[in-house]
Amino acid sequence: MRLKEFAKTGRKISVIGMGTYYDPLWIATAFLGWRRGAAPKVEAIRAGLDAGITLVDTAEIYGSEPLVAEAIQGRKRDEVFLATKVWPSHLHRDALVRSFNKSLKRLRTSYIDLYQVHWPNPRVPIRETMDAMEELIAEGKLTHVGVSNFNLDQLKEAQAALPKSELSSLQPDYSLVNRSLEAEVLPYCDREKIAVLAYYPLGHGKLSSDSRLESVSSNRGKSKAQVALQWLAGKDNVFPIPRASRAEHVRENAGASDWELSGQERLELDAKFR
Repeated sequence: MRLKEFAKTGRKISVIGMGTYYDPLWIATAFLGWRRGAAPKVEAIRAGLDAGITLVDTAEIYGSEPLVAEAIQGRKRDEVFLATKVWPSHLHRDALVRSFNKSLKRLRTSYIDLYQVHWPNPRVPIRETMDAMEELIAEGKLTHVGVSNFNLDQLKEAQAALPKSELSSLQPDYSLVNRSLEAEVLPYCDREKIAVLAYYPLGHGKLSSDSRLESVSSNRGKSKAQVALQWLAGKDNVFPIPRASRAEHVRENAGASDWELSGQERLELDAKFR
């Protein structure tokens, strides 16, 4: 598994990550205490870790933090980069700290590598949210701060609200079939060295069977999913985080990291997916 630097941190993490959002029904039942099909999901996360994936992304709303905790038990903590998210109704200072500590408990860890604002909330001043984040950093419970689903103006505002720290990451919907990020946000993140954790990197699964990937897939002997993931992972600052729900799919996803698309192949894909 190839590694690359995460933002300006000096820390290198796997170029492919794992996401643990499953579906709305999973979330609803998880909050009622029923985590249906939990065992295969834990097995999938473990398979990714065994394959060298170090980045695992979750969120308080997903209901999957306990599965992540189970999957990483027995691993060296500094070999796993744990990212989770706080829901927008919990962005006031006291609510954020409570949510963070609950995530710590569910993840069974003493610190979180990356804590992200899941969605912006215009009713809560971003400075209040980021002040709370910096308190957690000062206490040694948090290492890095990120945001998710922020537009460019909101991203800049979040940056400015962190006087003592760096904004390390943005988590957007980004793939070959959703390239709106490339107009303004991606160039800005590249300039600022803000890592991009791309969710839905396979376009809700559509790219696994998209005929436009057939030529590169056949020539390289790689699956279409691996081609689509490598298109993202080969970018300097982008870390795709496909869902980890089945071990065989996670192993396939991990296989997108040990090779690189040529410049000509990238041009071909760029043209086909404009």
